[in-house]
Amino acid sequence: MSTILNPATEEVIAEIEAAGVEETDAAVARAKEAFPAWRAVSPADRARLLRRLATLVEENLEELARIESRNVGKPIAGARGEVGMVAQVFHYYAGAVDKNFGETIPVAGGIDMTFREPLGVVGLIVPWNFPLNIASWKLGPALACGNTVVLKPAELTPLSALRLAELALEAGIPEGVLNVLPGKGSVVGQRLIEHPDVAKIGFTGSTEVGESVMRGAAATIKRVTLELGGKSANVVFADADLEKAAAAAPYAVFDNAGQDCCARSRILVEASAYDRFAELLVEATRGLRVGDPEDDATEMGPLVSAAHRETVASFVEAEPLYRGDTPDGKGFWYPATLIEARPEDRVAREEVFGPVAALIPFADEADAIRIANDSEYGLSGSIWTENGGRALRVARAIDTGVLSINSNSSVRPSTPFGGFKRSGFGRELGMHGLAGYSEVKNVFYSTE
Repeated sequence: MSTILNPATEEVIAEIEAAGVEETDAAVARAKEAFPAWRAVSPADRARLLRRLATLVEENLEELARIESRNVGKPIAGARGEVGMVAQVFHYYAGAVDKNFGETIPVAGGIDMTFREPLGVVGLIVPWNFPLNIASWKLGPALACGNTVVLKPAELTPLSALRLAELALEAGIPEGVLNVLPGKGSVVGQRLIEHPDVAKIGFTGSTEVGESVMRGAAATIKRVTLELGGKSANVVFADADLEKAAAAAPYAVFDNAGQDCCARSRILVEASAYDRFAELLVEATRGLRVGDPEDDATEMGPLVSAAHRETVASFVEAEPLYRGDTPDGKGFWYPATLIEARPEDRVAREEVFGPVAALIPFADEADAIRIANDSEYGLSGSIWTENGGRALRVARAIDTGVLSINSNSSVRPSTPFGGFKRSGFGRELGMHGLAGYSEVKNVFYSTE
């Protein structure tokens, strides 16, 4: 049995029976058996089922948000927004089902056609920081393309995925098409990676585990999509609207208590504006409302576990520029923390995955690009400037997958998401997300 805690109170909220190898094999067998019939469902009917699932998510939004808030410790307002996006993702892929086109190619002697074929059974392994949201990013395109799925939620946060599986059945999605298996990554996840009947692994998690996924998938030549760690740069030039940039910056790091691979946890500021921006940033961070996740006004909750809190604390090695307050009593709390750092410091190089931001000055545009790219990661980031030419030059020069200009927004259902370098490969969301869950088949029809 796996004990599930509320990170804000340390109270037990559920006991979940963890699946093992035998249960994983059985789930893969169910998915394999369900695949031919699901693949044969007409595009219109598959779209209708996904729309019905999206509608059920909307109708049960408050319940799902409460589950997510209590299981992860995230503020309820943010949890509602995330569940709302889950519904948007399923609506989007319901609309994409009949738009996953092949093509005809002019050739001599006949007609050449391509088809997008589903892969079969896919294993989806999702993290604990955005359990339901990231699950939908993978489930939407996987199901839209006609695949069947075995979904493994994180061991700490399985509750929302289990409820989603119930809603999928209620929506009319046939048994065996969506299977949810809570359990250890080293057991359930590893078996999915090794299983010969699993055609693809979609994984979101740490870069270190992503390496293991790649190694394991190689034995059966599995397709793999990896969305891994990040150490994103928030680049602020002196000509930017400093007040706006500083007001937005805390939410780019401290949202979800910093447990976000997109967190802009390296704040690079042009030297001539550094002191003023730091002053504005401290003031904005001081206004962050930390407390009970079930309070609508709360903006930052606790970390997910005591062990993770110890890891985050290990990054703060000197007196910070600013350290916030946390509630008294139980809960895995850690304060919002700002640190003045050098590019070579550990806090500026490694993924903290907590509410700790490193402020780093830069000299000029070339220096900003150099520091931003001096990272093994390349997932997300922001650029703040009123100079349009500079904005585009820097955006093209920074080696990262998702960038925002004068904004910290990274994710939309209709636009591709994914990283460069050790942040992974493949893209989720948008029409690009369908490519990872289908194969291109080429057919030549002779007319001679």
